[in-house]
This record gives sequence, C-alpha cells and structure tokens, in this order.
Amino acid sequence: MNKDRFLGFLKFEKRYSPHTITAYALEIDTFLNFLEEEGITFEEVDHRIVRHYLATMKDAGKEASSINRSISSLRSFYKFLVREGLVATNPMLLVKALKTAKRLPVVVEEAKMIQLLEEGCVDPDNFVEMRNFVVLELLFGTGIRLAELLAIREKDIDTYNKKVLIFGKRGKERYVPIHQTLLSKIQDYLKLKYAQDFPNKSSYLIVTKEGKQAYPKLVREIVQAYLGQITSQKKRSPHVLRHTFATALLNNGADLNAIKELLGHAGLAATQVYTHNSVERLKSIYKQAHPKA
Repeated sequence: MNKDRFLGFLKFEKRYSPHTITAYALEIDTFLNFLEEEGITFEEVDHRIVRHYLATMKDAGKEASSINRSISSLRSFYKFLVREGLVATNPMLLVKALKTAKRLPVVVEEAKMIQLLEEGCVDPDNFVEMRNFVVLELLFGTGIRLAELLAIREKDIDTYNKKVLIFGKRGKERYVPIHQTLLSKIQDYLKLKYAQDFPNKSSYLIVTKEGKQAYPKLVREIVQAYLGQITSQKKRSPHVLRHTFATALLNNGADLNAIKELLGHAGLAATQVYTHNSVERLKSIYKQAHPKA
C-alpha cells in the first residue's frame, strides 16, 4: 500500500521519530477516509479536491495551524509518490498554506523556575521524588526534548566532562553540558536507583517505580505537577521547559548559534523564534520604565 511505503520511507530513509511518523499516518488516514466518504478514488484527486478537503476542515472549526499540518503531510506524501512513480501528478503544487499569526513560545518565568529548583523539598530517600526532581532539573538544565530525555541511558552521562550524550531527531547525536548541581542530583538519583529492588532493572536513566523505561505521559504529569506550583498558565508541558531554557540563555547573553547547537536545531530559523520573546521582554521593560512610553 502506498501509505505504508511512505511511512517506511520516513522511518528508514528520513529517520523520523515514531511520534512524527504517527502524526503523518494520522493526517494521511484522515485524508483517505475523507476520499472514501466522498466516493472519490485516489486516482481522481486533484488540487480542487484537496482544497475541498481543507475547506471541510475549516468548516469543522480546525485552526489554520492544524490545516497547515495536513497540507505539510500531504505535500510530503505526494512528493514521495511522484518520486516513486506511483502517481503522475502532484495535486499539492497548487495548494498554498494558510496564513497564521506568529505565536511566541510559552515560557515559565525564569526567577520562579530557579526558586522552584532551589527551594524544592525532596526526600533524599524517596526514589519517586528524586526521579521527578531530576526530570525537572534535566529538562530545564539542558533544554532537551521529551523523547530525548526518555532515550538517555546511564552510560550517556559523562561525569568527568560534565556532559550528556543526546540522541536527537533523525538519529543525530550531540553533547549537551550539565552543570555541577544537576550532575550531583543525577549521581544521588542513580545511587537511589541502584538501591531499589526492581524486578527488571533498565539501563535507561529515567525509569518508572517498577524499574522500566519511563514513558511520555509519566514525564508530562511530573512536569505539570511541578509547574502548577509556580504558574497558572494552561500550557505546562515539557516543551515549555525547553522554551524556558532557550529564552533564559538568550536573555543572559548567549550566542544564538550556540543556543541552536544546544537545542539540536537543524537550522537557525527554528532558534530565531526565541529572539521575539526577548524583544517582547525589552518592550515591556521600556513601556514600564520610560517616562514617554
């Protein structure tokens, strides 16, 4: 089936993450279901039918960003089909993405985050509490993605050089430095982890209370619980800590290219979004402090 071949291409040639592949599969399945419900064969699809599909999404209340995700997925899908000779023409060539308002990354106030980490009460003998705190420290201290956190193994921690090996998107590796406080927390956590009577001991750094590799929902719940102590904002995901990490570095004078490398971005454009947060902060300060503002 064409879809399965495309997903195989994303996995083995593009080396996309399982999460990304699942998202592509969902978008394509939704499109194929639409065609079936409309009684349209795949061979009949042209740009007009695609536009009709996107219009039904808009009528259903989908936001422009969601519609653009579908457009992006279908573009990649049809580009692959044309390359493989599975279709003669690409209907996506005449389909344009919708204009969307630029959204600034959601961050947590730096001072509150530091206070939470410095004043957080953790029982040094409680494995779950120590693990949860290390999760928070790692996400804010390195800016890594959720999937990257879950992929860290004990052997990836270089205690001598104070860095951690990160396996990023598409299998790309990078080293991210870790400060002494974070390193000490990790070492204390590992001692406690070794002391647990787990039925199955995992080599992954972050594990469940049964000793198995941690999973995304667990980390999200940990982060939401901690951030709920310092902010009432709706968005309290692990990615918010990634944004907070990058914004804090920029506000404290870090070079944009250095931030790009730390975050594992392929290009500088993805990193430049954080400059908008910095500009907005300066505008706010100017408005409050300048007598003519």
